Amino acid sequence: MVKITVFTPTYNRAYIISNLYKSLQRQTVCDFEWLIVDDGSSDNTQELVNRWQKEENGFAIYYHWQENGGKCRAINKALEYANGELFFTVDSDDYLTDDAIEKIINWERDLPKGEKYCGVAGNLGTSPTETPNTIFPGNYYEGTLLDRYKNVDGERAIVFYTEIHRKFKYPEFPGEKFMTEAVVYNRIAAAGYKIRFYNDIIWIYKYIEDGLTKSGNTVFINNPRGFGLWLQERARFQKYSILKRTKMYYTFTCDLSSRYNCRLIAESIGAPVLWIRLMNIIHAGRRVFKNTREKNND
Repeated sequence: MVKITVFTPTYNRAYIISNLYKSLQRQTVCDFEWLIVDDGSSDNTQELVNRWQKEENGFAIYYHWQENGGKCRAINKALEYANGELFFTVDSDDYLTDDAIEKIINWERDLPKGEKYCGVAGNLGTSPTETPNTIFPGNYYEGTLLDRYKNVDGERAIVFYTEIHRKFKYPEFPGEKFMTEAVVYNRIAAAGYKIRFYNDIIWIYKYIEDGLTKSGNTVFINNPRGFGLWLQERARFQKYSILKRTKMYYTFTCDLSSRYNCRLIAESIGAPVLWIRLMNIIHAGRRVFKNTREKNND
């Protein structure tokens, strides 16, 4: 048993994952393991990891390869292998500050005992001293992961208790390889678990061309069931009004109507098929009106 499992899902990132490895070598505390789930890479990732496993690092490195199935499937698999009390997912194109592990251990130690916490979270930065995220008064903000929609902006370095995360694995839909991690975050918050968000930067990131963030809305549209599940659960947990929920159905229908039929859209978002058909008719009518007006203006 180690204190922290640092988990990294990776796919063809041999050209950059060494930055993370070097940052793990620099950690001021080595009470962690590094667990890598290779999501079907065709580059030399395994060769690199095999070499690193033979080096004297002060921490164990475990590697597992699986058929390409997306990040959330990799997380589900990693939760089966993890030995750490805490589970910290770190992307393969980013790296940690030298004291990240030490800070996480200290933060977790300071949590009030006997209360319902799912873990702690550090800040992300573009450098060890610069972040686009809000700095909270004091050292931290305490709330739930649903506060990411109102009081906690930007991406955060979230560290869960492993046993809690194991209770909240990601649903897997055949043919889909992406689901926002917010699905599990929201479920954990709705179950009553608190978390502390610290101001300290422990994770350094840079958006790269082959990253998920660069994919924009396309990755959601290509995975409609996962996309719809996130939206309908968010609406339920945040108690959307009928008007706000209707607007959500309409936007979802507009995003997906060019690729999917009304029944699949309705099943994905958890709405009556008749509602989605009505939304589709309205959307089609607005497109016709817009095209007609543009032609008349020409």
